[in-house]
Amino acid sequence: MSAALARRALRIHELLLEHYGEPVWRTPLPALDELVSTILSQNTNDTNRDKAFALLRAALPTWEAVRDAPAQTVVDAIRPAGLANQKGPRIQAVLRAITAERGALDLEFLRNRPREQARAWLTRFNGVGPKTAAIVLQFSLGIPAFPVDTHVYRVTGRLGLRPEALSVEEAHPYFESLLPPQTYYAAHLNLIRHGREVCHARTPDCGTCILRRNCIHYKTVILPATKAGRRP
Repeated sequence: MSAALARRALRIHELLLEHYGEPVWRTPLPALDELVSTILSQNTNDTNRDKAFALLRAALPTWEAVRDAPAQTVVDAIRPAGLANQKGPRIQAVLRAITAERGALDLEFLRNRPREQARAWLTRFNGVGPKTAAIVLQFSLGIPAFPVDTHVYRVTGRLGLRPEALSVEEAHPYFESLLPPQTYYAAHLNLIRHGREVCHARTPDCGTCILRRNCIHYKTVILPATKAGRRP
C-alpha cells in the first residue's frame, strides 16, 4: 500500500475524531467474558447480545458451570441472541478446549504474547474468527488489533481505503498495516458510528457526511448522478 493512502486513512481518522470526539468502549470485560459475548454478538444486535449474556450469567454464574451444563440449558439461556442452537454448543466447545489445553478457564496469559501469536491461538477455535479475536485482543487484553465488522468494511470500501476485492478476513491485517496501532481503538469505533448514523448500507446520507470530499463513492457515484438529475 502507498504512503499516500496511509496519509489519507490517517486524515479520515482525524476528521472522524474532530466530528465525533474520542469514543469510549463500553465497560471492558475480562478476556473470556469478551470472547463469549462476541460469539453471542454474531448476526444479532448489541441489545440482544447483552440480554443473552446477562441471562447466561444469571442461569450459570461461572464459566465452569457454562462449560459443564447440559447443552439445552445454555441454548435456552442465550435464545435472545439468535442462532442459539449453534452458539450454545460453540461456546461450550471453546470453553472445553481452553480447559483441556490450559487447565483453567483464563485467557490472561495471552496478554504477554505477540499479537499474531495470540490471534492464532484464539482463531483455532470454531466460531472464533478474525473479528472476534481482534475484539478480545484490543478491548480486553490491551493488544493493538483492528476489528473489521460490517460497518467498518462498508465505510472503508466506499471511502476507497481498501481494495474492492479484499475479503473481510483479509481486511484485519490490512488495516493494521495501514493505520498506526495507537489509532485502532478510536478509528474502529468511530467508523462503526459513522456507518450506523450516516453511511447507511442502503441509502448513505451523503448530504450530511463530513467525509464526502474524501469519499471515492461520493465522487464517482453520488455526485455524477446528482449532477445528471437522477437518483444514485
